[in-house]
Amino acid sequence: MIISNNRSPNLPEFQNLIETATLKLNDDAAKRSSYYLTRNAQLLEDDVKDVLDITAKGTNFEGTIKKISGLRFPDIVAAKYYGVEVKSSKDEKWITLGGSVNESTRVEDVERIFLTFGKLTNPIEFRSRPYEDCLSDVVVTHYPRYKIDMNLPNGKTIFDKMKIPYDALRLSADPVGHIVSYYKSQLKDGESLWWTGKATKDEHIEVDSMKIRLWRTLSTEEKRELMASGFAYFPVLLSNSSTKYEQLSLWLMIQYNVISTSMRDSFSAGGRGEIPTASGRVEKVPRAILNIFENRAAIASYILNTDESILRETWRVKRIDNDRIGQWIDLCTSRNHNSNCCRWLNSIFSRG
Repeated sequence: MIISNNRSPNLPEFQNLIETATLKLNDDAAKRSSYYLTRNAQLLEDDVKDVLDITAKGTNFEGTIKKISGLRFPDIVAAKYYGVEVKSSKDEKWITLGGSVNESTRVEDVERIFLTFGKLTNPIEFRSRPYEDCLSDVVVTHYPRYKIDMNLPNGKTIFDKMKIPYDALRLSADPVGHIVSYYKSQLKDGESLWWTGKATKDEHIEVDSMKIRLWRTLSTEEKRELMASGFAYFPVLLSNSSTKYEQLSLWLMIQYNVISTSMRDSFSAGGRGEIPTASGRVEKVPRAILNIFENRAAIASYILNTDESILRETWRVKRIDNDRIGQWIDLCTSRNHNSNCCRWLNSIFSRG
């Protein structure tokens, strides 16, 4: 879509229409507060449309204003290229949820949208602003949606934060991907996005399960598979850090809806075990090393076949070397105080 600033009627005319209609709504609400207190979100759309019709008389918008039926965005269209989205609240807050970031239900040809918000509690008040100027954040219900704040200061929109214009984001091939990338860049240590899912065009998230499971309820095969991927993706598990299981725990919850009350019990507790070394001897090793030995083929497969972008994120590195196994071993041992760790891992993966 090409965004035009030279439509007839033009944008300043539409803005004047909205501002005048908003004044009329506030004047009417002052006279008929009991009427507006009975209105809900759907009925208020009719009120706004009626006032727009009255305001449009004698202007280029006369006879062009239509209320759109069904679950479409925005609620009202004027002169084909302009729209009004109607929102309301029954409390003192000027905050509510907006539409989905994907805008898959957006009416074709509509380029500029204003938001008209009615606070339907005494004293009743109406405010209108350009839609993108009051989108403060993104929140997730069943799908990422904009958060509307009618008191949002200029320059504080989600688009200002992301440094991308509203029209550029909504017209991009993957608006959700841009948003996920932005929020990932804002994460602090110990934080992770709980929603990173993909969605179809009709905005239904593709999920395998809505259940949350405890680690202890998983089958032996599931535990082995998750253990292998956990070691592959999080070399920090072999460090001596007291927080080394936190990243893994968040990842299991986000990706697999699995939680554990003690990751240490599953990955490294249980004493020592024995593994054969490259020299032909049998050595006693910590339980974590034994678990890596027993799952070495699966771990290597994850390291070698996983997309680079995923490894960069979970390994927390800027680039992935051609020798992925070697890089993984270096990361595993960089914060491990056991001088034998590097030798054990190289032996397990036949590297010397």
